[in-house]
Amino acid sequence: MNRSLQAFALAAASLLSLGLVACSQPPPESVGDDWAGPQGTWQQVFIDDFNGPAGSLPDAGSWNEEINGKPDNQEEEYYTNRPSNVALDGNGNLVIQALSEHYEYATGLISGQPYTSGRIDTQGKVETTYGRIEARIKLPAGKGLWPAFWLLGDNIGTVGWPACGEIDIFEMAGSTPNAVNGSMHAPGYSGTAALTERFTLDSGTFADDYHIFALEWTADGMRWFVDDNIYHVRTKTGMASIGKTWIFDHPFYVILNLAVGGLYDGNPDSSTQFPAQMLVDYVKVSKLIPN
Repeated sequence: MNRSLQAFALAAASLLSLGLVACSQPPPESVGDDWAGPQGTWQQVFIDDFNGPAGSLPDAGSWNEEINGKPDNQEEEYYTNRPSNVALDGNGNLVIQALSEHYEYATGLISGQPYTSGRIDTQGKVETTYGRIEARIKLPAGKGLWPAFWLLGDNIGTVGWPACGEIDIFEMAGSTPNAVNGSMHAPGYSGTAALTERFTLDSGTFADDYHIFALEWTADGMRWFVDDNIYHVRTKTGMASIGKTWIFDHPFYVILNLAVGGLYDGNPDSSTQFPAQMLVDYVKVSKLIPN
């Protein structure tokens, strides 16, 4: 995001509860990031392929549905647990849908947020320290849409953000639907100073078809993938070479959401089409069985 330094400072202060804002500058040079990656076999320990009747909610044994009328990052959505915002489609997909509407409370009061959408997470239900975390997703395009698949440290309630750590497996600005960013946030490199790399499709957009987004994470480092293409590598050794502290040795939980508006891609304009849908075919977590 290109903003003045003053605006940047104010925005950074507002992000202390959730990062999810990619770096606007190239990541610093480091050494040790020519890592060959994990050595062993990935063994699946969790999968949700979202099979179920149309209109049913995601499995409550695995997922929490957020209800939040005051999201972070100056976003304009109201997160609900209504099937119109988060539900299975009956064809093996989870649909996270953003609608152009004001949420109406049971009392008849109307929310000031001009959109509704959905956000789910696995906090307290499916958490992992290290592993391969992947999902097959089709994304929406449109100015102001902000879909993401990411991880937060399970200690966020005690240490706060960014001390808990955040790993963005991907986030996408709807105005540039042919590119996604993979990032990591922690003290000293968070918000717009996150360690970030971008992946850009050779042709088409992420709204045209499903793609597989994955993170491989061990005690030594992380690798980000789109459709088995590695585009970002970070190692504990490499981070130490640039004076960055690695804090990613504790459990994290999974988040899927479709934000609308805010600091990342600005607000929707007249070209943005609603409803906007993020379609998730599956989410999978695997553990490494070393050679």
